[in-house]
Amino acid sequence: MQKQKSNKKKNTPQKKTRLHNRYYAKTMRNAVKKLRTTTDKAEAVALLPNVQKMLDKLAKRNIIHKNKAANLKSKLAAHISKLA
Repeated sequence: MQKQKSNKKKNTPQKKTRLHNRYYAKTMRNAVKKLRTTTDKAEAVALLPNVQKMLDKLAKRNIIHKNKAANLKSKLAAHISKLA
């Protein structure tokens, strides 16, 4: 725990930002999981643009790395193309 007053003040917004980032990262992981478990191609095609948009936003705000977003998007597209 910080002992200096200035360090305590500095830590308060960091906690808020961390919680905010964790919420959106978890939401993204749930959306990706939902898309991966989908077996209906029409439903998966409808979900893909929203998930891609979410990944791009998180990468732009540095919540996830841009290469991770690109890798997830390509894997999801490949998953959808394999669906019958």
